[in-house]
Amino acid sequence: MKLKDKPAIYYSELEYGEWRIYMAATLKGLCYVGSQDKTFEQLSDWVKRHFPGSLLLLDRVKLQPYKEQLIEYFQGIRLSFTLPFDLRGTSFQRTVWEALGKIPYGQTCSYSDIAQEIQNQKAVRAIGAAIGANPVLITIPCHRVVGKNGRLTGYRDGLEMKEKLLHLEQGNLPVTLKR
Repeated sequence: MKLKDKPAIYYSELEYGEWRIYMAATLKGLCYVGSQDKTFEQLSDWVKRHFPGSLLLLDRVKLQPYKEQLIEYFQGIRLSFTLPFDLRGTSFQRTVWEALGKIPYGQTCSYSDIAQEIQNQKAVRAIGAAIGANPVLITIPCHRVVGKNGRLTGYRDGLEMKEKLLHLEQGNLPVTLKR
């Protein structure tokens, strides 16, 4: 494949409140949401592994719609994302990522629940690996997966960010009055 056949990867940095995150997209959709306060090198290394030979180009305009949805999420306005994705992964990973997208805002589920959702009860460890490979943090909500006992478990950016995201979501849930 020639360089001209490689998709350009457009990136920008989201800075909102305490959040500082690199994001990247192809013309097809969002392909990367990085960890909080990580370096540009993390994004660059990821692009080299997943889009070898592609150019990485700063383009704040192309990333603006994605940034807007993340800012709305941080503000508690957006409960789900409607942006297009361009995800690179195995069919198993993509199946797991699709199941993650079904976890409702402010709720959690276990790795076993995901195994049940994808009808592969014996794949709990592989599910954990697929979740860890999720390239678009927050937008595909891997932070909503917890241990079977309800405790927080691994997260690519560390448990502090996972806890912060869950707290943000649970604090922004609409209150339902019981009569």
